[in-house]
Formats: sequence, structure tokens, C-alpha cells
Amino acid sequence: MKLKVHHRTTYRYARPVALQPHRMMLCSRGSHDVVVVANSLVCSPDAQLDWTQDVFGNLIAMGIFSEPTAELVVTSELTVEQSAMAWPVFRIAPEAHSFPFEYSHDDLADLGAFRIPEHGDPEGRLEAWARAFVRGAPTDTLSLLKDLNAGILDSVAYRVRDEEGTQTPLETLALGSGSCRDISALFIEAVRHLGFGARAVSGYLFDAQAPADDPGSTHAWAEIYLPGAGWIAFDPTHRRLGGASLIPVAVARSNRQIMPIVGSYVGTPEDFLAMDVAVSVTPEA
Repeated sequence: MKLKVHHRTTYRYARPVALQPHRMMLCSRGSHDVVVVANSLVCSPDAQLDWTQDVFGNLIAMGIFSEPTAELVVTSELTVEQSAMAWPVFRIAPEAHSFPFEYSHDDLADLGAFRIPEHGDPEGRLEAWARAFVRGAPTDTLSLLKDLNAGILDSVAYRVRDEEGTQTPLETLALGSGSCRDISALFIEAVRHLGFGARAVSGYLFDAQAPADDPGSTHAWAEIYLPGAGWIAFDPTHRRLGGASLIPVAVARSNRQIMPIVGSYVGTPEDFLAMDVAVSVTPEA
């Protein structure tokens, strides 16, 4: 299926301000089941765009602005071929079929920080919550991960949250609610407490069954590394497994490293008026 993404972000200021360099992660990294057909990135006012890659291989555009402005508009157009199966079969290596299992020496070295919980858990509450999903020892690895992926919404309700940043996993559990990035961060931290390698993913969601007035959105989910199968997408916000309907843009150790746009301006806090984001993800004939 060919999908077209239109992503426009508008920043408004009370007076012309000098824009500092803006770091933009808006172009899909592509994969075996997501092929980038076309992409464009336009800034108004014009910016010099310098393209590079970060340590995770994500595509980054650094925008340099030369003139003060009272409004900044960043528009990204992206067309991809999405071929991920709705009901995938994962060829997990035999040694990883049952949990717990041991990663190979090379996998342990390469996964590195992807296996280390990012936040403190002094009372062991998060680890205990995660281990409650383990039905026995040994237990089927994929079934365990599916149970955790589906079970988060029994403890946490999804809510739209416009504030920047990501709640800590313990905050999300205590509040009993969170955005997609909060829910995915909780899932990642939980599976890391169980010893899995996991990473955060940002991108877009297309849902063919969504209402006509819901044209798609930015989204956050997780991927877990299993020997043989590689990185497997888990979307705990929707209790889904696999990459169908997902368009990954960037991956990293945590959500804060893959925000779509990061930048600043020279001025006072009162100079900033508003930020508006409009996203559509639509099928293209």
C-alpha cells in the first residue's frame, strides 16, 4: 500500500525573533517493508538544510535560518510503500523461544544501553509489575511479550497529552494514564527490567478503519530485539504487534532523542505564542 504523509508544524511569535538551528527528524528511515518513494522538507522562512545521520542511523536535517521571523512553518511531505503483513509470523531462533533466554555475546555487546532501564525503580515497583506478566519459568517468549503489550491498557488509559516530554514509567503507572509516547516508554522500561533489548520508535500511524475525519497522526511505539526475528514492532497503545499501518521515522534509546523538531529562538518566553501541528496519512492510488 502506498501512503502519503503530510506533516506541517507552525510556530508563532509575538514579534520577529532570531531562530537558532533547528534539528528535524521527519524523513522515514525505511526498512524491508517500508520503502521511501519520495520525500521533501520545506521551511518558511527559507533555511539552509544540512543532512546528516545520528548514532542510530536516523536521517536528520539541521535547519539554519538567516533572518528574524514572527512565524516558522515546517512542512514535510513523505510517500512510502508499506508492505508489512497484518498477521506476521516471526522466525525466532530456537534458543530464544522460551523465556528467560540468554543473548549471544555479540548481541549483548551490540544491544548495550538498549537493555538498561533508563529510570530508577528504588522500590522495585516497576520490575514487580513487569514480572507479574511472567506466567512461569520457562514460558513462551512471544506470548509473554504479547501479554505485556496487551495488558498495559488494563493499568493505563490512553489520553491525548499536549505537554512536551515523556512521563517517567512510574509516573504513568501512578497516574493511570498517558499518551502514546508515555505508554510506549512504560512498555520499553518494563521489558528492559525483564532483560530484553528494546528501543523507542517515532513515526506515523495509518488506520484504514478510522473515521473519515481522522486522517492519521504522529505516533510512538516500541521495538524489541529477538534473535532470529530481529527488531519486532510492539504498539501497546493499540495492543498491536508488527509493523502494519506504521511508518517509522526514527529509532533511539528513548523518546526524548527522536522528537520530530527541536529548536529554540533568541528572545523572551513571552515572545512565543503558539505551536500548531497538522498531520494527515492517506492512501495514494
